[in-house]
Amino acid sequence: MTNGLIDSHCHLDAPEFAADRAQVLAAARAAGVEVFLVPGVERAGFPGVAELAAAQAGIAPAYGIHPLYVHRAGDEDFEALTDWVRRPGTVAVGEIGLDGFVSDRDPARQEEVFARQLRLAAQEDLPVVLHVRHAVEAVILQLKRCPVPGGIAHAFNGSRQQAETLLAMGFALGFGGAMTFSGSRRIRELAATLPAEAIVLETDAPDIPPQWAQGVRNEPANLFRFAEVLAQLRATSVAEIAYQVRENACRVIPRLRPYLAG
Repeated sequence: MTNGLIDSHCHLDAPEFAADRAQVLAAARAAGVEVFLVPGVERAGFPGVAELAAAQAGIAPAYGIHPLYVHRAGDEDFEALTDWVRRPGTVAVGEIGLDGFVSDRDPARQEEVFARQLRLAAQEDLPVVLHVRHAVEAVILQLKRCPVPGGIAHAFNGSRQQAETLLAMGFALGFGGAMTFSGSRRIRELAATLPAEAIVLETDAPDIPPQWAQGVRNEPANLFRFAEVLAQLRATSVAEIAYQVRENACRVIPRLRPYLAG
């Protein structure tokens, strides 16, 4: 068994795991997943993320206001966010960013909230966990306006040029369930050919299930099989992939390393 995998993006605090969270964690650990980066998405959920991190070894919390929740975030939420990201154990500001897929969200409000959170990350010298769905170029523009200490571009599905731009800014790119579909040609090509230091693995559990689990809840235990898929795409060993993506995650989010057992 390959030990020490880091699920660089999963929502273990989600209600989908309320009934069997302990079993889900046990299955993931049995599959070699040691650390779980759990990003908050709005103020109301921050205590749940913190409680989970306090109760379970290997849960690394991040806090941010997700672009799909900006419509209900006020000044008091930003004040609270500042306090949350300053708590011991916090590894990043996130999940933050822009979403160009959901048509009924206010893009101007998304930009405003994202910019404000980037300024907070820069002020606190923290990396960020980015949401970039159908918005990679707009996210890059905001990052150019307010540079931060790198981080992870979650569920990356942009172009090669956009990938290289984010890498130059100190980011790694998150690959997960979408990579397991044979029809995801661009994602699989990037996963196969990007520099080894560019990639981290993630599940986004309970979302973005892999090809073999369509219609059911995604779980962190799938991460080991994602490592197998990536190893096949890159024609290397699972052990090499596991080591590389773990080191990549710790490089772009340095506060993850203390969560590893050894």
